Amino acid sequence: MPISLEYYDHPTLCHGQAWTITDENLLAEQIARVALGQSRHVQKIIAGTNVGPPASRASAAQGAIGLLTVPPGEDPWHRDGWIFQVISWIAAQKADPGALIRPPQMIHALKGFDGLRLELNDGEVVAATIFEDKATDDARKTVRDLVWPEFKLLDQGDRENVLVAEVVALLETNREVDPDLAIENIIWKNIRHYRVSITVGKFHSTNTGRVKVFKGYDKIIEGNVSKRGGEVFYVEHLRSWMSSLAEKSIAHVKLMVAAHV
Repeated sequence: MPISLEYYDHPTLCHGQAWTITDENLLAEQIARVALGQSRHVQKIIAGTNVGPPASRASAAQGAIGLLTVPPGEDPWHRDGWIFQVISWIAAQKADPGALIRPPQMIHALKGFDGLRLELNDGEVVAATIFEDKATDDARKTVRDLVWPEFKLLDQGDRENVLVAEVVALLETNREVDPDLAIENIIWKNIRHYRVSITVGKFHSTNTGRVKVFKGYDKIIEGNVSKRGGEVFYVEHLRSWMSSLAEKSIAHVKLMVAAHV
């Protein structure tokens, strides 16, 4: 695995994991495969299944490289945001391999939830976790001004139709679950959980710093602390690191395609 996870718990406020990149080259390879549309293969690898790599066709390479490239004259935020969503998805797969987790979106800045995870018990959805992933240089301001207002609206029922549609689509990938029966629980507020993943600097990667980043979470999302997830990824020089990772992923895309020419 390219990412190690260290669990933490701030009683009454939130719980989650701190991510550390343990194999940047492998991470770049897995991001490349997701960009090529091979998230299912990456999911199997994370779950420990011994499977050979799928064919990587030249026709898919252009779109994959496009996801990993900043268009001339544009800021890198959309590209970096997409890469961070993939990293978040990889971390979520490792943390909870038994859950149903929606694959990353394949379009920059696509409207909708950054991610969605369903936990099932005897064919019922017991937790539907909405992801919010932010690659930012200012963790606290981003959480306070962007994430908390979004979570508050969602917990009040905003975009419930979108949530139900995404839950049904994800449930339909599991033959052991009847989506029509499982979806009955989604309208109940107590099964909606939240997970914010954010890049942080050195201070905010500490216990004290995390508490400051996620201050107010318990006021926005009330109830049991299990509903409030907070993932942190400490990285210095975020934009240059993302640029380097994107270049490594592009190199993997080209190698994968060349291997199947």
